[in-house]
Amino acid sequence: MSNEKSEALEIVVPSGWECARLDELLDEERGISYGIVQPGNHEVGGVPIVRVNNIRGGRLLTDDAMRVSAKIEAEYRRTRLRGGELLLSLVGTLGEYAVVPPSLAGWNVARAVAVIPLRDGIDPNWVAMCLGSSELQSLMRGWATTTVQATLNLRDVRRLPILLAPEPNRSEITRVVKHLDDKIEQNRKTGKKLEELARAVFKAWFVDFEPVKAKAAGATSFPGMPAETFATLPTQFVDSPLGPIPEGWEVGTLGDAVTLSKQQVKPQAHADETFEHFSIPAYDASANPVSELGGTIMSNKFSVVPGCVLFSKLNPRIPRIWLPPLPGEVRQISSTEFLVLVPNTGWTRELVWCQLSQDAFRDILTQGASGTSNSHQRIRPQDFINAPVVIAAPSIRHAFSEIVIPLFLLREQQHQESRKLAELRDYLLPRLLSGKVRVKAALDKMDSHGVTQ
Repeated sequence: MSNEKSEALEIVVPSGWECARLDELLDEERGISYGIVQPGNHEVGGVPIVRVNNIRGGRLLTDDAMRVSAKIEAEYRRTRLRGGELLLSLVGTLGEYAVVPPSLAGWNVARAVAVIPLRDGIDPNWVAMCLGSSELQSLMRGWATTTVQATLNLRDVRRLPILLAPEPNRSEITRVVKHLDDKIEQNRKTGKKLEELARAVFKAWFVDFEPVKAKAAGATSFPGMPAETFATLPTQFVDSPLGPIPEGWEVGTLGDAVTLSKQQVKPQAHADETFEHFSIPAYDASANPVSELGGTIMSNKFSVVPGCVLFSKLNPRIPRIWLPPLPGEVRQISSTEFLVLVPNTGWTRELVWCQLSQDAFRDILTQGASGTSNSHQRIRPQDFINAPVVIAAPSIRHAFSEIVIPLFLLREQQHQESRKLAELRDYLLPRLLSGKVRVKAALDKMDSHGVTQ
């Protein structure tokens, strides 16, 4: 590696590499732009837009996409997405980035997001890796203005220094890192499928009452339900505040299933202790807690009780439901935006998770939430505990848990593998981008971790 530096920006350029300003890599016809300044209110059926909160950890999270009127969006054709662009957050949470997938063609972005279209021959995945480097993240934070909240100007984005490895090295490095990201993404999708399967079984048994309906119609079994469990089912329905429910079942409240834990921790009183911090940004980014020193955590937090379920009281229409892994040597704490729920006797946290993840149940919570806008609604803890639920016989709940617990165990295995892959990626990336590690050495490292090419 040479000691050559980009004098103004103190970027070390490895021998044989180049350093270009970001604006030298742009599609000149489009250029960098920020998006819709005044999107107005959410409009059902409108054009979806990407906001800062939709960009986390190199991915685009579109479950909570805001939609604007077609008339407003039409005034911002310049930032209408085609797929392949790079997005960068400019306000508040700075430096979040993601490559736009083809499936988001036709979307637009908010004012706080920059759209960066690159010219042919420049892989957006390479530039995204550069933006995620500690050097550029530090640079963006240093350049930001903080009059009201941290803001990065487009003129500074344009002059960001991007290292360019010579070909074929650049493509090989991109391929290595993208392989890890793709494996992490595949694990995430598999985990989602496992969640969907557990949720579907819950809905069939406890929302639509399909096994009871089948037995009432003369069936002698139900797919996936143990024969001894099916034999205990009733064959009639009775009226209830939630509509017809199986005879012998009850309508109770969520408080029958869980107890709220309010045990608090003051991290600043343990300034040198490392905590695993469960927060909403951490959930949205990767569903992994963040390791932080107590001295850097400003406010009191909840203690994460072993075997609990975390449920976000912020915007209950968005399913943020966490099953924390069993704690190791590091204490676990959570943001007070989460409710810490301890399952009562006869309930498992997997069963509780499935109950909380049902659309109909979250609709009930959303109707009772308070807030000034759709993006800042909160459910009151007491309203949460008092939310009505159908309570099946203990034997039915037990049989259900026996079916879904293995699904959640497999999901956790996938998640832990992804966590290790992310650690490997984060170890390799700065070394690859600095030229300190060659692609062959990176592949050998991946092989030692069981990652096949």
